[in-house]
Order: sequence, then structure tokens, then C-alpha cells
Amino acid sequence: MKSIYMKIVTSVLFIFLMACGSVPVTQAADPENAKTLEKSAAPDTGIPADTYVVQPGDLLIVDVWKEKDLQRELMVRPDGGLDFPLIGNIDVSGKTVDQLRQEIVTKLAKYVPDPVVTLSVKQSLGNKIYVIGKVNKPGDFIVIRNTDVMQALSMAGGLNPFASANKIKILRREHGVLKSIPFKYSRVEKGEDMEQNIILQGGDVVVVP
Repeated sequence: MKSIYMKIVTSVLFIFLMACGSVPVTQAADPENAKTLEKSAAPDTGIPADTYVVQPGDLLIVDVWKEKDLQRELMVRPDGGLDFPLIGNIDVSGKTVDQLRQEIVTKLAKYVPDPVVTLSVKQSLGNKIYVIGKVNKPGDFIVIRNTDVMQALSMAGGLNPFASANKIKILRREHGVLKSIPFKYSRVEKGEDMEQNIILQGGDVVVVP
């Protein structure tokens, strides 16, 4: 009787422990579920934070595997173009590093079988933004990743006590036309009108009166 009783107790205890541990074990063992949770928790910005758009003045290194004559250091011209052997002129305006690399591969495939191309930015001298006016450290700043207005003001040491925080302007030239974009610092600082905190483009000037 004692042995039967012990078996029953052991069985009940085993079932109880399995029931208590089943939920967390199942969640941990399901990688697809974990991936779903990660995706739902991550903000969907549409553009990776490390995407870099090539700018005039950037110095690029292009290397075609097994083609020494096609290894080049190229400076992007002020008009947004560059010249590459066999291909000729390439317009890089608004293209990321990977988009430009893929374009070179596509055009080069007419002359080189299955070209393997690597492309990197040696110096990002072209992607400059400017912060002027009543900030603590006015000047030009080279940016590699997406940089918004608040980040640019931080790079410039923040506003000085005499700044008109709600009269800031971003000057941007598009297709030869200069436009002015208003920015009210105090609103964004309070977490309001966040759409004002735009991502800056190379050549943008943040003016703090």
C-alpha cells in the first residue's frame, strides 16, 4: 500500500510541475513567437538608422574583384555625378551606398561577366549640415547617419540664453530653389508637433536667430 501511495503522490507532483512550467517553456522554445514579439516591439521607421545617402564631395572607394584596372577612388562631383571606367557618368543623387553599388554591378555586367563590386565611403565630406546663429558652437558638421534638427542643435552645443527658440529656420535648397522650414524648439522639447523634428539633408542650414 505504501508503495502505491508513493507512486500516486509522485505522479500528481510530476503533473503539477509540468503544468506550472508549460507556458514559459513553450514560449521560450518557440523562436517564431520570439521573432514576432521583437518585430512588434521595434519601431517601424521604414529606413534603417545606418542608411547613408551619397553626397557631392564624398570620396568613394570602388573595387571590382579580380579587375585591378577597375579599382578606383572617386570624388563625387558637385553636380552629384561621377565617372567610372567602361560605364561613364553615373548620377548618384539621392542614392544610398548599396543602391549605387548595385547600379555599378548592373551597368558593369555588360562588359565584365558576373562582376563582384564592393563600394565604401572613405570620407563623407559631402554630407555636411550647418548650424549658425545663437548656439554655443556654431559651425559645419559631417553626419553619417540620419540626423534630425534636435540632434544637430545638440552637436552645436545647444541654444545660448539669447536664442529665439521658436523662430528657428531650416534652409534647404531643392532643385535650385531655397526654401525655409520653421522649427519651434519649445514645442518639440515638450514632445509636441514632433513632425517638425525632420531628418536633415546634406547642405541644410539650421538658423537660430
